[in-house]
Amino acid sequence: MNETIDIPALPDGHPVSIYFQEKEVITGLVEEMQRVDPISENQKYYNIFNQLQEIERRFERKENQLFPILEEKVWNGPSKNMWSFHDTIREQFRLLRKKIESRQTEVIEQDTSYLISSIYRLLLTEESVLFPNAIRILSDQDWIRVRKGEEEIGWMLSQEPASFSEEEYIHPSKDFSKRELSFSLEDTAHYDEGYMTVEQVNLLLKTMPLDLTYVDENDKVIFYNRGEERVFPRSAGIIGREVKFCHPPKSVGTVLKILEEFQKGTKNEASFWINFKERLIYIRYFAVRDEQKNYKGVIEMSQDITDIKNIEGEQRLLDWY
Repeated sequence: MNETIDIPALPDGHPVSIYFQEKEVITGLVEEMQRVDPISENQKYYNIFNQLQEIERRFERKENQLFPILEEKVWNGPSKNMWSFHDTIREQFRLLRKKIESRQTEVIEQDTSYLISSIYRLLLTEESVLFPNAIRILSDQDWIRVRKGEEEIGWMLSQEPASFSEEEYIHPSKDFSKRELSFSLEDTAHYDEGYMTVEQVNLLLKTMPLDLTYVDENDKVIFYNRGEERVFPRSAGIIGREVKFCHPPKSVGTVLKILEEFQKGTKNEASFWINFKERLIYIRYFAVRDEQKNYKGVIEMSQDITDIKNIEGEQRLLDWY
């Protein structure tokens, strides 16, 4: 099959590029099948036949991914005509398999010839009609949709083809796309941005290298995170306790002053750093306010910054090895 069709150069991973890669696989298998005697080399012939029948994946990708998007563009011809062509070839495979397995040697070569002729005719129709028109009709975003669905079906190739996306890099701060969620929302809560389960929230807070304590607007401790290496020990007994009883007497006055200013709205942050057990500890308090600026409590955050303070220069490479 030596016909050449004028199709523009396409990037690696483009669905049509993959179809052309598969064409090389198909024609190679067909040529090998034609060189093998189905009678004297029955097992070899049967192996090639099985590999060639993987063309079914090609059919499924067209029927389930390419044809539906072409229908959206009001081109129904492939769905009506080429799908019927696929079914004809499927039936040829089914009948030929039955004859191979029952050793009906007198008709295997003839039926093989019919099958090969149908496959070549299909490849020619793809290249002369289907692919040129599909490329003309579909946008880059359409092809991205096609390729995304194809990954669930698979290809005739020995290795997964290159990825394909024409989307330009968009900084996360400027990405406002609403995407189809790939995870279940069962047992999750919706936060400002995103969804998490209680377990995920607990894991997040336990993993953060920070000590966090939340004191509500009534000066009661309502939460602290239970990390593996807390700077200052905590126990469940402080939940519901007034914050002034959760600090040493010498620092209570400072804590109450912070709360007073936060409640009045005159301040929003207070910071300290101390030496504790030969480590440098950074302690910060943040006022928590709702959208109407009403005071909702304070977050106390403590962090061991000893190693952070010693950082100099840059490290852009992973140093695991």
